[in-house]
Amino acid sequence: MSFAFPKKEKLKSRKLFDTLFAQGKTITKYPVKLIYLKTELPNGVKIQTGVAVPKRSFKSAVKRNRIKRLLREAYRLNKPIVFNNSEGNFAFLFLYLGKEMPNYRTVEKSMRTILQKFNNTIIDE
Repeated sequence: MSFAFPKKEKLKSRKLFDTLFAQGKTITKYPVKLIYLKTELPNGVKIQTGVAVPKRSFKSAVKRNRIKRLLREAYRLNKPIVFNNSEGNFAFLFLYLGKEMPNYRTVEKSMRTILQKFNNTIIDE
């Protein structure tokens, strides 16, 4: 299992984003929230992932982009937790809920917890 985060695993479809917000299930571990949906994905990808930080909380694009980089990195390093234990295809969207700039340790800790909770919910279904 590689730790790469290739382009085909990035969530880009506007339609899928809207469907995620409308029908997706959520798991929250402050300051990160995961919205996920079981769906059909193109070209043999198991999971497509997107990250979002609200403009309302962080007016500065520099700060928003920094948080998005932290979220992507935390996901990239912890994605084997999900890839090795889940069946089916999913779309993920990670939302940052906090109001202040996080450090990497905080983001990574909540990311790991969320991915483990996700595994447990998928196993239970």
